[in-house]
Order: sequence, then C-alpha cells, then structure tokens
Amino acid sequence: MNAAEKLSKAVIEKLRDSILDTDGTEIMAWGTVFEGLVTEVTVAARGDEGSVPAVFQHMEKGDVVIHNHPGGVLKPSGADMQVASRLGEHGIGFYIIDNDVNKIRAVVEPVVVKPTEALSIPMLSDLLKPDGALAAEMRSGGYYEYRPSQVAMLERVAESFNEDRICVAEAGTGVGKSMAYLLPALSWASGNDERVVVSTATINLQHQLIDKDIPLAKKILSTVNKAVMDCKTVLVKGRGNYVCLRRLSTAIDEQTLFDEHNDELLAIKEWSEKSPSGTRDDLSFFPPNVLWSKVNSEGDSCLGLRCKYREKCYVLKSKKEASSAKLLVVNHHLLFSDLAMRLDGAGFDNSVVLPPFTRIVFDEAHNMENSATSFFSSELNIFSVLKQANLLYSRRRARTFGALINLQIEAGAFDDDEKIPGMVDDIKDQVMALDAAALGVLGGEMSMRLRRGTEEPFIEKIIPEMLKLQKRILDCLYSVENIVKRLDEKDMELPVVYEVRMLERRLEGLASICQAFSMWDEKPGDVFWMEKKKSSSGEAFARFVITPLDISGKMRESVFIPYDTVVCTSATISVNRDFRFWSARVGLSGFEDRKVTASLFKSPFPYRENVLLGLPEDAPEPNSEFYQSFVQDFSIKMLEVSQGRGLLLFTSYRMLTETFDALKPDLDRLGITALRQGDDDRSRLLERFKTDTASVLFATSSFWEGIDTPGNALRVVIIFKLPFMVPTDPVIAARMEAVEKRGGNQFMEYMLPEAVIKFKQGFGRLMRRGTDSGVVAVLDSRIINKAYGKIFINSLPETARSIKPTDGILRDCESFLLD
Repeated sequence: MNAAEKLSKAVIEKLRDSILDTDGTEIMAWGTVFEGLVTEVTVAARGDEGSVPAVFQHMEKGDVVIHNHPGGVLKPSGADMQVASRLGEHGIGFYIIDNDVNKIRAVVEPVVVKPTEALSIPMLSDLLKPDGALAAEMRSGGYYEYRPSQVAMLERVAESFNEDRICVAEAGTGVGKSMAYLLPALSWASGNDERVVVSTATINLQHQLIDKDIPLAKKILSTVNKAVMDCKTVLVKGRGNYVCLRRLSTAIDEQTLFDEHNDELLAIKEWSEKSPSGTRDDLSFFPPNVLWSKVNSEGDSCLGLRCKYREKCYVLKSKKEASSAKLLVVNHHLLFSDLAMRLDGAGFDNSVVLPPFTRIVFDEAHNMENSATSFFSSELNIFSVLKQANLLYSRRRARTFGALINLQIEAGAFDDDEKIPGMVDDIKDQVMALDAAALGVLGGEMSMRLRRGTEEPFIEKIIPEMLKLQKRILDCLYSVENIVKRLDEKDMELPVVYEVRMLERRLEGLASICQAFSMWDEKPGDVFWMEKKKSSSGEAFARFVITPLDISGKMRESVFIPYDTVVCTSATISVNRDFRFWSARVGLSGFEDRKVTASLFKSPFPYRENVLLGLPEDAPEPNSEFYQSFVQDFSIKMLEVSQGRGLLLFTSYRMLTETFDALKPDLDRLGITALRQGDDDRSRLLERFKTDTASVLFATSSFWEGIDTPGNALRVVIIFKLPFMVPTDPVIAARMEAVEKRGGNQFMEYMLPEAVIKFKQGFGRLMRRGTDSGVVAVLDSRIINKAYGKIFINSLPETARSIKPTDGILRDCESFLLD
C-alpha cells in the first residue's frame, strides 16, 4: 500500500528525516489520526518492538504506532504480531513502513473513535420530575415523591461526567442518591462505550443496586433511549467468594479418615459439579470459615490459564462476564485490590482484577479511607506463614503433599529435595517462636506499636526472631530456586513450576515484612504494630501489621488523577456541614490537578415533625461510677414506653454485654425480645429484628451503619456514648501524633470529626422512609456540657428536641411516640 494513503505529507517527511537521523536504523513513532489519515506524529523512541512500552503510556484509543523495517520487507515478525495484538486490545493501530516511507502495511487498524456524546442534563432531570418517567413508573406500582434535592444531585453528577470532574456529594437520607448517579452513569456507559464502576462498602447496597435500582433506572432511561437496555451490568464479587476447583481437589486428596469437616467437604465437591455460579452464597449450607479458606479461590495461588481446571473455572467465567459489561458493581475492597495492582505497574489500560474502566462512583464514600487503609496494609502471622510453608511441602502421617512433591512427580528429583523438609520444619518452628515471643511481650495488652519509647521489647525479643524467620525463609527459597534452575527447559512451562514460583513470591513477601520491621525507624510513613487475636479455636496468636500513616497520596495516584470522572457520595461525609476533614483524609484537600465540586443535598424527610432528639440533662459523665446504673434505668423505662422496637448502640462490647445482662430479665417480663449482636449471624439477627416488632437489638461497631429497618419495627434509637475512637489503637494513635507534629489539634482535627461522622451514621438508623418517626436518645452528657457538643448536634438534620431531666424526657418521648 502506498504510504500516502495512510500518512499526510508532513508526517511522511518527518518520518523520513527521523530515519535518516538514525542512519536508517529502527525507530518507533506514534501518531494521531484525523479522518483516516495520520496527521501528527511523534518519534518517541529509537529501537525495535521493545521500545513500545515507552510509547504506549502516552497513547489513547484511536492512535497508531508506526515502526520501520530497514530491509524494506513489511511482513510483520512474531514480535510485531505480539505488539500489534497488545495495541489492538486497546484500540490502537500498528503500521509498518519502509525506510523511504513510500510503502506501508497496516497490521492492525486503530478503532474509529467517535466524538464523546455529552449527557443531556435537562433530559435526565426531566425523568425525575412530577410529569417524568419515574413518576409514571411509580404510579403503576410504587410510591413517587418529587425530590428537588435528587434532581439537583443528578445535575451535579451529570456535569462531572460531561466535564471530567471529581464530584463530592453528601446526600441526606431520602434524597435517592442511587438514582441520581445511576441515570448519568448508565447513560454515559451506553452512549460512549465506556465502562463505569460503582463501588459500595456493603453487600446489602450492592444487591439493592443490582436487583432493584439498576433495573428501574434502565426502565426509566429506555423511555428516551432504548439502547440503554442493552447496557450490560454485572455484580463483581471478590474471588474469595468462589470455590477453586484445583484447591478443592487438593483438599479432598489430602483429607484423612479423621478430619473434622469431611462430610461438608464432600458436599462442597458434589455442589461444585452442578453449581451455576460457584459462589459461597449459592451453597445450601454455610461452610465454616476454616473449611472454606481451604477451597476458595485466591489471587496469589491462581494458576490462571495454566490450570487444568481453567475450562470450568468460576472466576474466569466471572471475569469474562465482567469484561463484556459496561457497568460494574463492586465493593470498595475489591476495587482497591484492582487499583493497587494498577499502581504497582499493571497499568490503567489493562485487565487486572477488573477489566479497564474510565469512571468511578464511590457510594458509601465515608468508608473509602478505611477500605484503602486496610488494603494498602501488609501483615504477617503464624497462620499466613504456616499456610505458605505447607503449600510448599507438608507431611500428614505417612503421606507428603505440596508443590515441591508435585514437582518431583512431574519433573524428577534433585539433590536439594532432601533438604526441603528440614528447612520447611525450621520455618514452622521459627514462626512459632516468633508468635510466642510476641504474645509474651504483649502480656495483658491487646496491641502495641513499635515507636520511640516502646522499641526496647521489640528490639530485644521480637525483631531478632523476625530476622531469624526471614533467614530461614530465604535459605529455603534459595534451595527451591536451585531446583527450579536445574529443570529441563521443556519442564519450565509445567503448571507446577508456576505454582512454585507463586509460593516463592508469597514467602518472599512475608520475609520482606520481617525485614521492614527491623528497619522501622527508617520508614516514618508507615505504622508498625502488633496485636493479639484469637483463632477460630479460641487460641491467642500475634498479628504483625504495617499500615500507611496517610493514604491520601495513594488515593490521588490510584483514583483521582487517572480516572476521568470520580463521584464520591454518602449520607455522612461532612462535619458541621464542612467537607474539609473527609477531603484531607482521602487526598482531595489542596488537590489542584483536577476540578473538584463538593455539595450538600438536604434530606427531603420531615425530621422536624417526625424525629425527637432526647438529651437528658441529668445523665452522669460517661466515666462516672453512676453512669452504668443510669443508662440501665433510662433504657428500660424508654423501652417500656416504646414497647420494644429499639436499637441500642454501644461503643464497646463490654458495656453492651453488661447492659444486656442487666436488662434482659426486665425485657422478658415485659414481653420484649432481647437480641444481641454476636448471638447469631448478622443477616438472621436483622431479619428477626425486622419481623419481631416487640424486639430490641443491642449492637455495636458495624451495626452503627448498614441497618435499614423502616416502618414500625424501629421507633427508638439509644446512643449511649459519643463514638470517639479508642486512642490506644496503634494506627489511630499514630495519626493523632502526626496531627500534633504538624502543629494541629489532634482532638479537634481528627478524633472529633471521626466521631461526628460515626454519630451521624448511628442517628441515621431511625428514619429510613419519609413516613418513619421516632426518638433518638443520646445518653452522653458531653453533647450538652462540652462546647464541641454543638458540632454533633449541628451536623444532624433539624429535629424536635427535648433537653430535660430524665422524667421530662420520658414524658416527651411517650407523648411523641403516641402522637
């Protein structure tokens, strides 16, 4: 083909000059295409196909890579075809030219990029108005209420899609935030052939989106755009939810006659042969965690296409489903696992955990920092080391198992093989010694941070044991690597070799944690700490953790810089109607690389008429010896007035247990069912609470959010103490110190805002529908007596208030509940 058919005259001349400048050797260039012709070109590298990565990072879909063959033969080589295939996956073309730039061969044509189709904001807004499609749909079976705040939020989200913005939106309960972001997200994905990810913190919201909200949003949008019905949406679950057929087979091979879970293991095998999804929640029974952890899919042990079970692999099926979808619903942890790998070198244009995407919506965005912190932390414990060591080599009675045994079977034995059993035993012995040393140092403490002032026991008793463990791991891996290096070339492609390599990487990672602990004082950006935990059998063990002190930089690099649109929404982001605290924690404070808009969308619910905030003036200080007897007396009187129907929110399980034990006999006498967090599975417990309208739920921690109990089942929420974080928590303590070091006030700038956001979550459990009503009682006198108490109150919607002694509060509550 004549080069002039693909290249403009100016581009031809530039390429000729560049080739002459390199004395006719190979060059690599990239160009932009306009109306089928390359009109601009940049010579980005001198060299062959190996230079493509340097060019690729600057390219976009619709561009083209141009490479010359000095010999004049334009037939693509094997390396050319590999490059062309990779580029083609991203919509980028690949051309080969001769040195005179007279001839050209198009190995892969670039995709034709159509202009971005901006969202019609008036059209989308009209869908939600009284004469719109949503109202019409609800009239045929549902409840419709015009919500100006919902329309305003939709308009702000749509603007962020059209203008590539970051959008922060606090949407009060009842705004209908999911519809406000789904309509723009679905319209954009459908109209522009781009993938959008919606990330949430809870499985409940994910199922609500997939089962209810997204089908409704599509139906509404189809009244103005039929094509949106073809916009495929998929709920993507973490691979830990799926059974791994290879690990299941291994677990069955390694079971013995006396194993505790033999019957359940065989039941999982039988189920796996006919299950359509392979997910844990598709099982007819709930397998114990200790069993499921032996058979579920794991990213760092997955053999991928090398696995003999790949044709039936449930994870690969789910990935294929996700790659054909334009809107993905995921959880925050799964999303951050994907983003971390992209940040670590996988790139933002490739399939990793998720297929590539261009825009993100974070719902329940108040949890972003915690989710990112959890994922970007690294840890080591006795079980993580034993697991990897056993996967490498293990003995059970007279039988041997593990990747190295499989390697012996498939590739033959080597001299180093006989060393491995002893070396693996040394690793196991040493991690047990480390665990014992840590538990001894912890004593009666639940956690301890490695810092100035606490370093002595770490340096004397723990770090030496860590370095011994590191050495034993590395010595073992050295012998393993010697075995692998001596394999025949034909054996290097065996799946078991890949498995051994993965185990090497994981053990190296655990060894690197040991090394990092020994260099703790050279890493001021990380928090080094350990804590005491209990295993499923109740035995204490030590957990060693490295946590980033500040995740704002990683958030910018992995989320806010690379993605065209990022929407962050929640009912609880602001503190006293101010976004500065949350913005600083996630990396948006002072972020000038992108345009950021932050808006508050007020709840349409009638809080002033439907909610009474009760603040007893005579409540003792929370640290008073009289406090526990006061809250018990207040609670039973309040619950008698409300006839149960109460949610009691605590900040510690110890106080929950003490109060539950004290109140249960009186509640039984009143015919009120007392339910306690931890006595049953969370979902079953919540279902009992919803259906038994004469019940009371005692809860803490995660139950401050994610509970949706509309109607008559919940009329009273009692918050005992303001939910300040425990300042002895190693990460919290380190972050508080960091605030002080920069001259800030750790209480006002960290502890208080975190508590206010949690408090708002607890308050929000009461009113879930516009017709709900009831009482929120706060039994912490600091909300009245301390100056900062106003910040808690001002952060809530405006309600009716009763600030009186207990007797007056109870009378007001009784009158309010009976009104």
